[in-house]
Amino acid sequence: MAKHIPAAESDYSESRNLRTLIQSMLSRWTLRRARERLIEFTLFLAALSSIAVTLGIVGVLVFESLQFFAHVSIIEFLTDTQWTVLFVNPRYGIMPLVTGTLVTSGVALLVALPLGTVIAIYLSEYANHRLREMIKPSLELLSAVPTVVFGYFALLFVTPLLQKLLPDLPGFNMLSAGIVIGIMIIPYVSSLSEDAMKAVPVHIREGSYAMGATRLQTALRVIVPSAFSGIASAYVLGFSRAVGETMIVAVAAGTQPNLTLNPTEGAATITAFIVQVSLGDLPHGSIAYQSIFAAGLTLMLMTLAFNIAGYLLRKRYREIY
Repeated sequence: MAKHIPAAESDYSESRNLRTLIQSMLSRWTLRRARERLIEFTLFLAALSSIAVTLGIVGVLVFESLQFFAHVSIIEFLTDTQWTVLFVNPRYGIMPLVTGTLVTSGVALLVALPLGTVIAIYLSEYANHRLREMIKPSLELLSAVPTVVFGYFALLFVTPLLQKLLPDLPGFNMLSAGIVIGIMIIPYVSSLSEDAMKAVPVHIREGSYAMGATRLQTALRVIVPSAFSGIASAYVLGFSRAVGETMIVAVAAGTQPNLTLNPTEGAATITAFIVQVSLGDLPHGSIAYQSIFAAGLTLMLMTLAFNIAGYLLRKRYREIY
């Protein structure tokens, strides 16, 4: 005969099982919640680390620059036309370095932006998938070439080639350095621009074709404006890369600060000066040594200004398109 279980004991057993089940579920939920919090905190630290590094760089530049400007007037720094910090009678005018940086970067952008945009249009709108998969990785190999190799390529190949067209061109000049910098940053411009164009929805292309537009008209009048936000980001990255280039300008453009806007002349850039002083025997804490931080702060502010301009431009085109 089956053993009879009292109703009270049965209810107690069910209640205990229910409490055990609830406690197990709460335990698993608490463990899962703790894991999610740990992952969220780890991701937050990863994001915070980039901000901390940026603030650290800015802090070092500002701290050292303040010590420099304690001895050198900011007005003299911004208005003087000579930069001779290593001379017996030093002059601290940053303008020769700024013009050298802007001229070489301007030449680079004149080379990279048109070529990079045209390549991006071809890869996005004309090339088939197989050809695109061959050309794009090959093009991106340019970004893997060491910049010192590009520097000697500019000095030993591009400059002699330009001297056949311009016999009076000196051996160190900003034109060849800017051209090679432009070649170097083409992958940055073309790859990001092509990705932005490929992200444009297909129905926009189909609508343009339905209106009777050709492939070129669709690319130039529909796809490029629609993807201009991403293309502008590629331009900003290209400019930042050109402004911060060191070895090409140090090898091919010269190290003599020269206040000129003529790209056929030699001049020093901000990065080339920083390399020149960093490799010297200047004592730590001297005014000449601290000048590299003032120059670096100037370069950072130039890049920041261009990034802000690029952000405003992207925001405007987002509102239009």
